Amino acid sequence: MNLAEKYLSIRKYSEQICEPLQTEDYVVQPVVDVSPPKWHLGHTTWFFETFILKAFAPGYQVYNEDYNFVFNSYYETIGNRVIRTDRGNLSRPGVSEVYQYRKYVDEAMAEFLTQELDAEVYELIILGFNHEQQHQELLLTDIKFILGNNPLFPAYHAEKTESGAASSENEGFLTISEGIYEIGYSGSDFCFDNELNRHKVYLNQFSISQTLVTNQEFMAFMDDGGYQNFNYWHAEGWDWVNSNHIVSPMYWHKIDGKWFNYTLQGLKAIDLNATLTHVSYYEAYAFSCWKGMRLPTESEWEVAAQQFNWGERWEWTESAYLPYPGFSKAPGAIGEYNGKFMVNQKVLRGASVATPEGHSRITYRNFFHPHLRWQYTGIRLAR
Repeated sequence: MNLAEKYLSIRKYSEQICEPLQTEDYVVQPVVDVSPPKWHLGHTTWFFETFILKAFAPGYQVYNEDYNFVFNSYYETIGNRVIRTDRGNLSRPGVSEVYQYRKYVDEAMAEFLTQELDAEVYELIILGFNHEQQHQELLLTDIKFILGNNPLFPAYHAEKTESGAASSENEGFLTISEGIYEIGYSGSDFCFDNELNRHKVYLNQFSISQTLVTNQEFMAFMDDGGYQNFNYWHAEGWDWVNSNHIVSPMYWHKIDGKWFNYTLQGLKAIDLNATLTHVSYYEAYAFSCWKGMRLPTESEWEVAAQQFNWGERWEWTESAYLPYPGFSKAPGAIGEYNGKFMVNQKVLRGASVATPEGHSRITYRNFFHPHLRWQYTGIRLAR
């Protein structure tokens, strides 16, 4: 697959994710962390228009000058933008015009990609591919939040499952000997800047579960009063539980004494054997304390992950999101991609059932604030 074919394939998949939606679904923004699907489609298009076509395609005519304000996300270097909380207030441009915008940019990109590209442009295009794949995962999880907070609990797609093939055939704990190990990306293919530089870490001997926590295991925590016992929680997590009246993972609903959860297929009875998902770091930490264990650090996870299956859930770690030794931000807007978010967030490792094919690797560092749980997050225990 050449570069132009790869581009069109990735762009097509974003639109395929949105195919089950009705027009009204494209505009909804229930909370600040969830962006309307229409905005995702426009923003990923703006990325290619702004960083590739405007910068490197001679004679390119911008589709609409106002879109820089509408679809810029957080790039201070690029200029002012719609406040994040107001993305759902954008009734215009309409859905059809956003698709026209995508078509316009895709045609210009298809022509541009027929040229011989220098290294700088090539790297920006590959970054654009990975940027859109990140938004594809966000698209699916944002759509789930939008539909899952509709009182009718409409299904996204009757055949879209949320289980993956990553569950391990092995059970129990894997023991890793103490020693000096290396973590971080090494190779010539794409990685994000926060995966660099590869460096040595010293690890004490530890054990890590070969399987992720299931709904049944977490329900035992709930039945034992886990959400009512402050002893298992960080003070901040305990405040979060009480301020938000948290009694279960996201999307769980107790109806006539029985637990259900919202899935992409609609509201379903809880599958006790299914892998737990949609829990915050606070909940992951509390559960691990209740079990008399802990969460792995990201270094432990990366070293051990070569020996167990992963990829069904983003796995909370005990590591703060910080730069690796020797990390440096790129100049200009591209430097805003990861570095400025390295504060007050926790690292998650692995991937999830929403992660696009080819977009996961063992060194990938995802990161979210501890209270967030709308992504497909899960728990792997360590001791």
